[in-house]
Parts: sequence; C-alpha cells; structure tokens
Amino acid sequence: MTHRGLLLFGLMSVIWGIPYFFIRIAVAEVTPATLVFARTAIAAVVLLPIAITRGDLRAVLRRWRWVVAFAVVEIAVPWVLLGSAEQHISSSLAGLLIAGVPLVGGAIALTTGGADRLGRAGVLGLLVGLAGVVAIVGGDFEASDATALLQVGVVVVGYAVGPAILARRLGGLPSVGVMALSLALCAVVYAPIAVLERPAAIPSANALASVATLAIVCTAAAFLLFAALIAEIGPIRATIITYVNPAVAAVLGVLVLRETFTAAMAVGFGLVILGSTIATRPSRPAERPGRSPVNAARIAAPPSDEPVA
Repeated sequence: MTHRGLLLFGLMSVIWGIPYFFIRIAVAEVTPATLVFARTAIAAVVLLPIAITRGDLRAVLRRWRWVVAFAVVEIAVPWVLLGSAEQHISSSLAGLLIAGVPLVGGAIALTTGGADRLGRAGVLGLLVGLAGVVAIVGGDFEASDATALLQVGVVVVGYAVGPAILARRLGGLPSVGVMALSLALCAVVYAPIAVLERPAAIPSANALASVATLAIVCTAAAFLLFAALIAEIGPIRATIITYVNPAVAAVLGVLVLRETFTAAMAVGFGLVILGSTIATRPSRPAERPGRSPVNAARIAAPPSDEPVA
C-alpha cells in the first residue's frame, strides 16, 4: 500500500469510528430524528453542489427507485434507530455490535445464492462471529436495554443490505451523486419531524459541535475520502476499515465517556473480527486497484460490509 493509501486508510478508520461517540453526546440534548435531519441536511448541502458540478445526478436519477431503497435501509432507518439506541446503551457497545455487519452481509450472500455466496469457510466465519456478538452483549448485559439491542440489530441489517443494493442495483453510478441524493431525500423526509421535535432551548456547545462533526466530518468529508481510498487501493481492501472502526469507538467510549469495557467484550470483539475476516474472504482473486480515478470513484461491487455510520 502506498503512503497516500495508508494515510487515507488511517483517516477513514478513525473518521468512521467516532460517530458512535458523537451520537451519544448529541442525543442527550436533541431527539434522534432531529439529529438525522441536521446530519443529512448539512452533508447534502456539502455534497450536492459537487455532484451537480460533476453532472452525477442525471445518471443517478434514472435509478431513483433503488436510490430511495438505499437511502431507507442505509441512512433513514439505521441512523434514527442508532441514535435512539445510544440513549440507553454505551457507545462502546454500539460500536462493537456494528462490527457484526460483515457477518450479516455474508449471511445475505449465502441466502441469496449470488456470485458472492459463502462456502464452508464462510459459514464457519458466521458462526465464529455470532459467538463474538454473544460475548460482547454478555459482557455488558447489565448496562444494556433489550429494545436498544434490537434497534442496533436492525441497524446492522440495514448496514449490510445497503451495500448489497449499491453493488447489485446501483453499480456503475457516480458514488458522490448517489450519496448526495440519498442524504437530500432523508433530509426532506425528516424535516417536518425535526420541526415538531425541535429542542425547547438551544443545545449546548458540545451537542452542536457533535452534530456538526457528524455531518461535515463523519458524513460529507468521510464519503469523499472513502471514494479516494477506493481509487487508491481498490474496493475490496478499502472495506477492511470496517474491522477497525469499532475499536476506535470502544477506545473513545472508555477514555472520554468513562464507559465500561470488560474482558468478555474484548474477547467477543476479537471473535467478531476473526469471523468477519473468514466470512468475507473473497473466493476468487479480487480486482487489482490500478483503475482510473473516474471509474474507481464509481460504485464498484464491494463486499457487503461497508457501513455509513
């Protein structure tokens, strides 16, 4: 990997590992729906001009139905549920559970019987990862809420289904255009809810900074950096950041928010990483990353483990 690739990889590992931390701070003062509106609206304002200038939207609008489906399962539903869940569970636990996204993606590939379906090793990986999820939840069970855990479960499924839609139904489209339009659609949907649930008082500086960070850094800038990372090292290797993000979330939760991190959670996280690695190991040689920047910035066909946190 080049120095530029390493730099981009490191940035993305951190940038998509910190949303859980900032979400927990924000939802202490604003509702989850209000946070989703603010995050998607600000990010859309940043990305839409870029997509329009590049002429990306015309091609994306031809498949608007699948763009809507992607926006629902990857952004609209998961983001509000994750915000709601983090009102009751720690950001460390939420981040670690999200590490199960590749496992669900592998299960989807197995049940749909596509070209990316799993073999025996993949099934073994799913079982190992499942054991890890059980260990993670068990390690923090007393601090957990059953409904919140169910909400995170839905988030995990959404984060796994979203990339499958990208790969199978939106392949070849400009990725910035897809994300810009998806974010704009979600902002429009959540705008009336945000008005009804607007806070009685202006949120604190910490809450406002968290919202701004989530929108500008963790959404708009993160997506542009991720497109650059794909162009540099290819889509398969780029999604390895999925395995690093939860560790960043856990460390921030423990060091800054003083959340509990037990030995069982550490073991469980290791099992999830091992299981995800086994389950998502490509069955055939992956495409080499030496593609032109134009094509690389378009949605290729990544494995189903690319969440937008």
